This record gives sequence, C-alpha cells and structure tokens, in this order.
Amino acid sequence: MPGETLSVPYETAAHEPADSPESPEEQLARLLGRALNSFDLPDEAVRLLDCALAYDGSLHSAHHSAGLHRETYRHTWLLADGSALTLWELVHNTAPGGGPQHEVYLDEEELGVATARLPLPPEAPDFELPVTVRLSRIPAPPPVYVPDASADHARRLLRRAENTDRPGPRTAALLATASAHQITQAFGRPSAPGGPGRAGLSFSLYEHAFLLRDGAKISLWEVEHTATPDGRHMCEVYDTEAAARDAMERRATQLS
Repeated sequence: MPGETLSVPYETAAHEPADSPESPEEQLARLLGRALNSFDLPDEAVRLLDCALAYDGSLHSAHHSAGLHRETYRHTWLLADGSALTLWELVHNTAPGGGPQHEVYLDEEELGVATARLPLPPEAPDFELPVTVRLSRIPAPPPVYVPDASADHARRLLRRAENTDRPGPRTAALLATASAHQITQAFGRPSAPGGPGRAGLSFSLYEHAFLLRDGAKISLWEVEHTATPDGRHMCEVYDTEAAARDAMERRATQLS
C-alpha cells in the first residue's frame, strides 16, 4: 500500500544468518525439521545433502500486507563432488491461526506454484533480493591420530600399492617409526572427458597421515580405482596429493 514501510520481522530476517556456526548437516536437519512437506523431497537429494561440505542461506524475496507476510529463502549446499544443490523455503502466515508455516521445494518452479496459491493481496509490496551465494567451508577439525599398529599399517599400504612409482625405501624406513595414524577421504573427481570407456569407473582418494615417534608428520596418498582393463579394483600410493590426482586424471583419460 502507498506509504507503507516494508520491514522484515527479526525472526525471519535473522532466520538463516550467513555466518551461522552450524554445520551443513545441522542446517539441513533444522530446515527439514520445520518444513511441513519435507517428506516430499526426493530421497536422492537428501542423501546428497547429508554429505555436504559447506552451506549458505539468505533471504531471497518477501511480500507483506495488512499483517500477512510471505518470505522465501534460498538454501545452498556445496556437495562432495564440487557441485551445488539448492532448496527453496517458503515461510508464510496465511494459514488459519496465523502461525508461521514452513515449506521446502527443490526448484523455483515448484516454489512459484506454492507461492501463487497464497491468499495475499496482489497490491501488497513485494521485493526480491539479488542472489549472492557465499559457500564458506566449515573449518576442518584438527587431526586425530589413532595410536595403533601404525607402522604395520604403513607397511601393508605400501605392499598393496601396484604402481611402480610408489614411495621407495626411504619413505618406508621413516614410516617404520610411525606411532599413530589417521585416514581421511579427499573429494574431487577426475576431470577427463567422458566417454563409453568411463562407464562404471570409480575413483577414491584417501590420505593416510602418520605421526612419527620424533613428532614429525608424513602422509601417503592412496588412490583406489577400477580404471583397469578388466574392471578390477586397483590400489596406487603416492607421496603427494598432486601426484595422486595426476594419476587419477591419467587413468581416467586412458580409458576414455
């Protein structure tokens, strides 16, 4: 209406602060927990979001008039393969009783259909914000080394490596003094062009971080893949992450 000052209620304006300390998993759980229709989301989308690496949420648009309001929020997660997935949240108070209702949708078309059915006066003020996505990674926790048979783990890892350029005797001698270790998976896929030869290929990259008795740290990078002529699993081990990723690209290219 003319002269009306548009304001977003604090509880919705601060609904998903961009610098929220919550993890991507916690953000997803909160969104699905308050959305009345979260069960309509495809299982595959929820499965992908369960492994998200980072999150960004922001107010996208709003519509206010005579005590009725509608806001839409854009929730974006960075996935493990480097792509992004967005969910759209609709918040409104047009249901009987006037309490806030939360709904979630996988794409803007579904969101538009849901928004159009709300009983809001067409002359009510409406604004839309530009989309700015800031996907800040959650800081990685400090390494937690497991005081176990780490030297034996290193020996077995090097023994099953099939690449001829695997770490040599000097590295093996250092790892014989390992007192603890940690294994983490690194994400990212080979970027070789697709083709019939890549159908069914799988690549996994793991960092085996070892703590030596003198306090020094050393890592081995393990590549597990099926880029072999007969499709069997193969293990390769490298001194650096760069060398391991180069090997992944090379293997993928060979069978593309």
